[in-house]
Amino acid sequence: MVVFGGTGDLAMRKLLPALYYLHRDGHLHPDTRILALARAEHSIESYRKLVKRHVGQHVSRRDFDQSVWEVFAERLDYLSLDVSQRVAFPRLTKVLKPGTGRVRVFYLATLPNLFAPTVQHLASVGLADESARVVLEKPLGESLQTATRINEQIGQVFDESRVFRIDHYLGKEAVQNLLALRFGNALFEPLWRNAHIDHVQISVLESVGVENRGDYYDRAGAMRDMVQNHLLQLLCLVAMEAPVHFEPEAVRNEKLKILEALRPITGMDVQDRTVRGQYAAGEHAGERLPAYYFEKSVDHDSNTETYVALQAEIDNWRWAGVPFYLRTGKCMAQRKSEIVIQFKPVPHKLFPQRGDSPENNRLIISLQPDEGISLSLMAKSPGRGMGLQEVELDLNFDEAFTRRRWDAYERLLLDVIEGDATLFMRRDEIGAAWRWVDPIIDGWRDCYRSPKRYPAGSWGPDAADSLLERRGHRWLDQR
Repeated sequence: MVVFGGTGDLAMRKLLPALYYLHRDGHLHPDTRILALARAEHSIESYRKLVKRHVGQHVSRRDFDQSVWEVFAERLDYLSLDVSQRVAFPRLTKVLKPGTGRVRVFYLATLPNLFAPTVQHLASVGLADESARVVLEKPLGESLQTATRINEQIGQVFDESRVFRIDHYLGKEAVQNLLALRFGNALFEPLWRNAHIDHVQISVLESVGVENRGDYYDRAGAMRDMVQNHLLQLLCLVAMEAPVHFEPEAVRNEKLKILEALRPITGMDVQDRTVRGQYAAGEHAGERLPAYYFEKSVDHDSNTETYVALQAEIDNWRWAGVPFYLRTGKCMAQRKSEIVIQFKPVPHKLFPQRGDSPENNRLIISLQPDEGISLSLMAKSPGRGMGLQEVELDLNFDEAFTRRRWDAYERLLLDVIEGDATLFMRRDEIGAAWRWVDPIIDGWRDCYRSPKRYPAGSWGPDAADSLLERRGHRWLDQR
């Protein structure tokens, strides 16, 4: 396992803690080695101390064991290397020794503009042979044009079967349970269509701002950073047809069909069906928060969006007429990621309604911070008469399963090692997602409108509420 960007935030917070868990639980072959690469100068000992400090912070206290760490640390090696310099790569061959037949996983936890040069440099020294696999972090490019160019350059070195484009949301336990819920139970499939579902909400909200990612985020924005990958992938899993087999190509074929069935948002529709916002100064949990344009490494005149809400439509028989509302934002009132399936009301109300009870059913798949599934049902409230009230049937994963749940990166890293691409994005999926997103970004640029301001610590701009209210809907947290 070769980690480019081995001193970066992703490696320290996610990749190395995930590899520690895989080692602790016996999922790594005894001969597995981990080589971290970065420009910083470190001895092997100083790098291992750095990793130990971060692993100790990002695994639970009861899971960190000194004796386990000592064995894991023996797997770790470090090499100072500038990936932009081709002349540095022959040094890698002395460590990795091409031609041994051992599986080599190159994890590119770097900026996307380094993806193509890195794989080309690997090929130049014989390290991109049939035993090698490459993992690409999102975002892949900044548009369809740049993503296509990167994919073509990667494809000149690695065939598609050895390219793993990672989206960690697809490795989350609750996302896996969405597939199990749909395709492993007879209860929901007959209802999973426009005849019974009123609308769908997919939210990925963060209570923090851009933190130390201002330089990257000010170039990307919420649309490129979150919608083009995370939210569209979640939409695909909600809407896809059942694959013939649960194997990589069958699953990814069905996801691609959904991306290709998305109704384009172009012209005036961009103004009617999308909302872009940017957080202003505000407060969260008693702490004063600065406006986005005062964040570190952000242009003071920035028009970059930190919030996106939009209404998507899928033009196929199953979903025709069902709006899919997607939203994501920074500095929100609450950190949460969830999928809400709102069912249609009963055709005739027999019983008196109590308060604001909607008298219809709702399925909520919670992805973070707490993973679980809940189903709202109408039940008779205690006492005289037949007044109804909403009650919840909850599946809380922490309570239902006593075993520790895997982190998304644990599952995905092991899938790469085993060559299972089911939970990774295929090249044509990336292209289809960008083809849908690009016209929206172009429409924002052409209209010359600044993002709508919303106070940090709020639920976003008012226009996002109006987007749903036009069709008689409300965001779940606005009820």
